[in-house]
Amino acid sequence: MAVASFLEGHPKVARVHYPGLASHPDHKLAKKQMRGFGSMLAFDLKGGLSAARHFCDRVRLFLLAASLGGVESLVILPIYSSHYNMSLEELKLAGVEPGTVRVSMGLEDAEDLIADLKQALA
Repeated sequence: MAVASFLEGHPKVARVHYPGLASHPDHKLAKKQMRGFGSMLAFDLKGGLSAARHFCDRVRLFLLAASLGGVESLVILPIYSSHYNMSLEELKLAGVEPGTVRVSMGLEDAEDLIADLKQALA
């Protein structure tokens, strides 16, 4: 939640996809169904794919990965992985922008993760 809140307030982030945030369209439903909101989220960077690639090149604590499942924090660009063969129209229908970054939080301290995100976004 700390990471999602940080990203939601960052000027280079257009949107955060995380059901724990009150701004998420399904927040009320998620709040009713969940005790916590999990450690995975996605966010759209202003500047599209080039901004997302730059961000992924700059993270230090997060690892760039093809799979989002482990104890370490990971980032991935859906446009190069799970949504690779989709047209721009199909991406839009799926809610994925060229600048969308998926994140899986690991066991690292939230402050360390936020510090890494902050320097990568700088």
